Amino acid sequence: MNTPTKLGAFGLGLAVVFTAALGLGRAFGPTPAPAATTAHNDHKPATGQNTTATAALPAGLQVTQDGYRLQPISTELAVGEPRPFQFRIDGPDGAPVTGYTVSHDKDLHLIVVRRDLSGFQHVHPERAADGTWSIPLSVAAAGQYRVFADFQPAGHSDGLTLGADLPARGDYQPTPLPAPGRTATVDGYTVTLTGDLKAGGSSRLTLSVSKDGAPVTDLQPYLGAYGHLVALRDADLAYLHVHPDGEPGDGKTAAGPDIVFHADVPSEGAYRLYLDFQHGGKVRTAEFTASAGTPPAPTTSTSSPTPVPSATPSPSASGHGDDGHTHG
Repeated sequence: MNTPTKLGAFGLGLAVVFTAALGLGRAFGPTPAPAATTAHNDHKPATGQNTTATAALPAGLQVTQDGYRLQPISTELAVGEPRPFQFRIDGPDGAPVTGYTVSHDKDLHLIVVRRDLSGFQHVHPERAADGTWSIPLSVAAAGQYRVFADFQPAGHSDGLTLGADLPARGDYQPTPLPAPGRTATVDGYTVTLTGDLKAGGSSRLTLSVSKDGAPVTDLQPYLGAYGHLVALRDADLAYLHVHPDGEPGDGKTAAGPDIVFHADVPSEGAYRLYLDFQHGGKVRTAEFTASAGTPPAPTTSTSSPTPVPSATPSPSASGHGDDGHTHG
């Protein structure tokens, strides 16, 4: 067979194959166009949801949020002898923030703690007219520290907690995290913790203050309450939201021995609790290690029948969950 004849036969064969495929396609229906795939980071939130990925993070893990930035001016912390520690909060416009909403009796709270959760300090720096915050500050031992600025900018609907790491030069000797316990002592006072942290929900914690075996019933107001509680998660030092129950002068909150708080704990694991309380004109800090467990699963109703699984499960339209991956 010559070359033109071979080519003609080959083209006729292709036409027959194409016609057969077209007939099969019509018999079984048209092939649907593939759905556009979406990358994990391109999911669009529902109306009303926060569109920033950082919104789900616990407080204190970021140096910037909502356009606000914690900007340390001092590059390290002093060991032993106090030296001026300075920083500022820069706003969305890049300028230092000079307007704040008072929260717990202060414009800003500064928390300093070493990365192993030792050396806790809760202090209140002074702000200059140009927005620079300053305070004489020192730490007891060398190491890597986390500083947290807890504040609410004027006009902002929520408070923010921003964090940054700073070194304190010297020979670093880490301190193991103390085991969980129910009591802590400081300056002759004993503080007892009642209640447990529950991951994924709010926990009611009661801290009772006693001295020489007698309950302290004349605690003095401190930062708008009879106590101020800070909770930090072990390892990453996530700063948790803790809210006091009641306030001095409301006609119902007693001045001790009990101080009640509600803590929102995002995950299981170890946490360090720091209670500041005032008595006899002096503020003291009692420290605890607490462990958060998983809350009990919701009770399943027995009134609804158990659905019978289909013989062949239908794949999801997007394919998500087929490999065990889900969105939390």
